[in-house]
Amino acid sequence: MESMKQRQYSTKTWNEHELQPKKLDASTVDWIFLVDILNFSFWSDLDKSDKCQPHPERYTVVLHGKAYTGYWSLCAAINRALEQGIPVTDASYYANASDDDLKAVFASDTREHIPLMDQRIAVMREAGRVLLEEFDGSFVNCIRQARQSASALLELLTQYFPSFRDIHSFEGRQVAILKRAQILIADIWACFDGQGYGEFYDIDTITMFADYRVPQALYSLGVLKYSADLMTKLEKRELLSSGSREEIEIRGNSIWAVELMVRRIKEIDPTQAVNAILMDFYIWDTAKELQDQMTVPIHRTRSIFY
Repeated sequence: MESMKQRQYSTKTWNEHELQPKKLDASTVDWIFLVDILNFSFWSDLDKSDKCQPHPERYTVVLHGKAYTGYWSLCAAINRALEQGIPVTDASYYANASDDDLKAVFASDTREHIPLMDQRIAVMREAGRVLLEEFDGSFVNCIRQARQSASALLELLTQYFPSFRDIHSFEGRQVAILKRAQILIADIWACFDGQGYGEFYDIDTITMFADYRVPQALYSLGVLKYSADLMTKLEKRELLSSGSREEIEIRGNSIWAVELMVRRIKEIDPTQAVNAILMDFYIWDTAKELQDQMTVPIHRTRSIFY
């Protein structure tokens, strides 16, 4: 809590990274939409020699002389394409572009290619068609239809865009984790500082975004505990299948852990402006900064959901 205070963590923190868009207009909404339909599976098969340090040949995009990996490699690739005059954030473009044209957008500056390229192309085409057929080609119109409700926007995303349906069966019950759909809403809220396109009266209904990086950080902070059997699998870098019991338990417990953390912070200091979104942003950023200090490997699941 003190660290969040010292860093003055808020929605404004979102815009501090050099790759984030700086304009507050419809083009930025469509940039965020494209990035978040593709915001999945950045861990590398090459990262085997050390549980924390990335391999030097993992998928990397160099922009303006700086090398980016992980999520930021995606942002760098999108910005590089825009600078080259490719209308990559235009739904009519990515709904109809050829495989080769789309693959070129995500070209790597190392020997490893971006993971799940075929799935990314499929997701782009699907989302582009939906935007063109249902929302006049822009995600702005989907936001307008939600009438400033984050929960209504979440329902629209899962209703119209199949790739956002991060829903799984667990012990006979349907569990909706919805990482990418929720982070899309959160990114728009943060980018626009809760105003304009980012104004949602029920933004606190959004949970944290259950991926592989935040659970790793929660474990390293002592917030989560793993069984000996699970730890063995993580140390051996065994794949956990999407929807498996262990994967759902890691992600589900991460959501609940962050909810409890937010509640506790509010109990200690009711004046602290915090919700699950800001807590997730803070933990994720901290995990990236302290990557070499993580005490457990990430769990490995190849999935379009995160």
